[in-house]
Amino acid sequence: MPGFFGTAPEAVPGPPVCSAKGCRAAAVWVLAWNNPKLHTPERRKTWLACEEHREHLSQFLGVRGFLKDVVPLADWSEPSAEG
Repeated sequence: MPGFFGTAPEAVPGPPVCSAKGCRAAAVWVLAWNNPKLHTPERRKTWLACEEHREHLSQFLGVRGFLKDVVPLADWSEPSAEG
């Protein structure tokens, strides 16, 4: 189970690391998700993934209907709070 629960990638001190439990590899992907039972449709929580764990974390979120987008970390920008 992932160990990175919804903190924006830029909010974690130090270089970004993968959210998979026990993984300390460099993160290269942002998995944007939300739980429709808890969050408004525009709300995005984030997990980070290394190359090795991208598919596993995506599947974990996808089977629950939570996964909204997978974006390279270099291209990620936090969605605007204004609407």
